[in-house]
Amino acid sequence: MDYKKYISERLKIDGATCEEISAALAVPPDPAMGDYALPCFKFAKIMKKSPVIIAEELKNGFTTDEIISEVSAVNGYLNFKINKSSLAGNVIGRILAEGDRYGSSDIGKGKTVCIDYSSVNIAKPFHIGHLSTTVIGGALYKIYKFLGYKTVGINHLGDYGTQFGKLIAAYRRWGDKDEVEKGGIHAINDLYVRFNNEADDKMQEEAREYFRLIESGDREANELFEWFKSLTLEYVKKIYEKLNITFDSYAGERFYTDKMQPVIDELKAKNLLKESEGAQIVDLEEYGMPPCLILRSDGASLYATRDLAAAVYRKNTYDFYKCLYVVAYQQNLHFKQIFKVLELMGKEWAKDLVHVAYGMVSLEDGAMSTRKGKVVWLEDVMAKCVEKAYAVINEKNPALENKEQIASTVGLGAVIFGALYNNKIKDIVFSYDKVLSFDGETSVYVQYTCARANSVLSKSGKACVLPENYSPCAQESEVLKALSAFPGTVIEAAEKYEPSFIARYAVDLAQKYNKFYIDCKILTAEGDTKDFRLALTRATLQTLSNALTLLGIGVPEKM
Repeated sequence: MDYKKYISERLKIDGATCEEISAALAVPPDPAMGDYALPCFKFAKIMKKSPVIIAEELKNGFTTDEIISEVSAVNGYLNFKINKSSLAGNVIGRILAEGDRYGSSDIGKGKTVCIDYSSVNIAKPFHIGHLSTTVIGGALYKIYKFLGYKTVGINHLGDYGTQFGKLIAAYRRWGDKDEVEKGGIHAINDLYVRFNNEADDKMQEEAREYFRLIESGDREANELFEWFKSLTLEYVKKIYEKLNITFDSYAGERFYTDKMQPVIDELKAKNLLKESEGAQIVDLEEYGMPPCLILRSDGASLYATRDLAAAVYRKNTYDFYKCLYVVAYQQNLHFKQIFKVLELMGKEWAKDLVHVAYGMVSLEDGAMSTRKGKVVWLEDVMAKCVEKAYAVINEKNPALENKEQIASTVGLGAVIFGALYNNKIKDIVFSYDKVLSFDGETSVYVQYTCARANSVLSKSGKACVLPENYSPCAQESEVLKALSAFPGTVIEAAEKYEPSFIARYAVDLAQKYNKFYIDCKILTAEGDTKDFRLALTRATLQTLSNALTLLGIGVPEKM
């Protein structure tokens, strides 16, 4: 049950909607005050009364029942206590019945959400800077699907531009087919870096000519390009598989080559295109933005041209409810311009386009990707986390079976969680020691809690039976309240495009369960108490598993 919703639907406050009341409800810092509290200060202005009077009047008009056992008004706060026996039966019963669907819903039924994320560049390996877009987008993909939406994961490949002319020029000059086949994407990248380091004017002209050949349909140039593309996709799909990432479309920039002209024609027809120093622009000065460049003076298209064509294509193809772009905050202006141009074109659905911006990722030594070949490859970060996870697990539990597989699950989970735990817009300093801590706010801590719960259930040797009319103690109640909050947390994560809500929820639930585990006997308890605590453990394990799965993280049975 969504207790916030239940309470807010039974409160009548003039000038405030049910959603606003629900959003205002909070958990008091002291459980003795109640399970939920409504601060009435924010309603004083619209009701023209003091918060103390508002709280008292609302208390007098609220009837307690089998769900809400007590209501009190204290210093302008309206406090609610939930019937703990009802809470126990409702929450645990639902989790045990729904299993891996607990927290899901059908609110997205009939609606499509497109998510543009990761967007790998052809012939360039993943560096650590690609981590956030990949795992944030992957988590949002799973979250929306869990809520009943039809999700379309789009990898908007960077497969257009003069860099591919440079790559062909470099391959023609220094490349060897067998070495490239053997070295894969890293061999291609080495050629590209070498070209950028050594290119003179003649070589740059050569690169432009090769790109012209690609655009004009030259068979040999395009065969080389498609070969580079296949090597890239072979490489990135292995990484995606390890990170539990899914895509439904790999339509990249090149895909929209023949779809740009209708957009350009429409801009002209609506008198939105202006000439500026030979280039074609959409003037956005009155909206506080620089002009959006559509065509260069030589007639060449730009990112904006292709992104406009992509947005129109996606709307026509998927009729999306929302289209999300999981792209770094450095592109804030670009997306503001694109969305505004579409709005000026009369596309009412422009309001459904969302730039999901995120911060940068660096290692503790400050290392990040550069164009000079000094890069931190994502695959190396992943491998190092798995290696370190193995060392930690081997030290803590040397007799553990399948240590390699468990280390992979733990290490890769740490990489994902490390990028998802903080608010997405924050810059991240990635620390191997921090993300692999068994004691910190990490996926390892949550996974270890799952292994602990699984061990309790395994040792009990009993099927979970939920006793009727059980009155939980304080520690049990804290776990119950956390469990009941999961469905609402999933919805809020989707509404605010913020997977960190689920990551933080998982840590909070794990902390509450571990306090209960330490303070309360489980296996040596008796009767209804033992049955309830085993059921609570099962429900916690299931909910933590569901939360981690939504983030793309595996759940080992033992650690």
